Amino acid sequence: MTKTTWTLLDGGMGRELKRIGAPFRQPEWSALALLEAPEYVAQVHRAFIAAGARVITTNSYAVVPFHIGEERFARSGQALAGLAGKLARGAADEADASVLVAGSLPPALGSYRPDLFDPVRSHAIHRELICGLAPHVDFWLAETQSSLAEARAVRAALDGERKPLWLSFTLLDPDTEQAQPLLRSGESVEQAVLVALELEASALLFNCSQPEVMGAALYSARQVLDKHACELPLGVYANAFPPVREDAQANDTLLDIRSDLGPEAYLQWTQQWIEEGATIVGGCCGIGPEHIARLNEHLQAREEGRV
Repeated sequence: MTKTTWTLLDGGMGRELKRIGAPFRQPEWSALALLEAPEYVAQVHRAFIAAGARVITTNSYAVVPFHIGEERFARSGQALAGLAGKLARGAADEADASVLVAGSLPPALGSYRPDLFDPVRSHAIHRELICGLAPHVDFWLAETQSSLAEARAVRAALDGERKPLWLSFTLLDPDTEQAQPLLRSGESVEQAVLVALELEASALLFNCSQPEVMGAALYSARQVLDKHACELPLGVYANAFPPVREDAQANDTLLDIRSDLGPEAYLQWTQQWIEEGATIVGGCCGIGPEHIARLNEHLQAREEGRV
């Protein structure tokens, strides 16, 4: 029997910055620490690595005009992305060679808002991020993608980049009347899998959605891969948000964090995802180093055959 090896991601940068007292407010969100106190960003990276994360994600998610403004982005967007990459690379290199840096490429025009997508504007924003991040990252993570069009736009912006691309989609919050898990655009997980294959993604993930919807998404993804006799690593990093209304941005207000998703509860969800075929796990908004440490403990026990 082939031994399964899991990849452990980090957790949510923004809420951890807020928790440890870093500069943090709207609209800049997690980008404010890059602007005013980048040492806090490095501190969070180190905390997730110490907890066991083998992949840390650059703090470039909020380096977009929606958060830092059009003028500041035009003036400093590429440099801020470069700083985000440098901070992550430094923390990874301080640890050991097994820690990889994922270059975060967010939805350029608004999280959870596929209706705001514009391919030309998205391309221009992502090109600035890519140019800043490229010297520092091991692979690209197009995360919180709400639609197939957003994912295709990221791949187009990466033209000429040879580093692997991981695609991560965000899903509609679970609905008892909903027959299957859907992207926030209303497109199906089956379509997302086929697009991931078309774009030659190296992994397909689901993130920044509630834990309750992730298992069904993994099941649907596996069904599609089996049907087409294809292999693609699958992963999950859920958030700790309550349900988000459909016309909201993920970070346009400071959403509450659920009280029922402590490290042990989050581990229980992660165990379900592993049973559904996930080999890449971690956390998104509201999932901190304590959650990642508990996941690391469990994954090590699984690899050693103790669970």
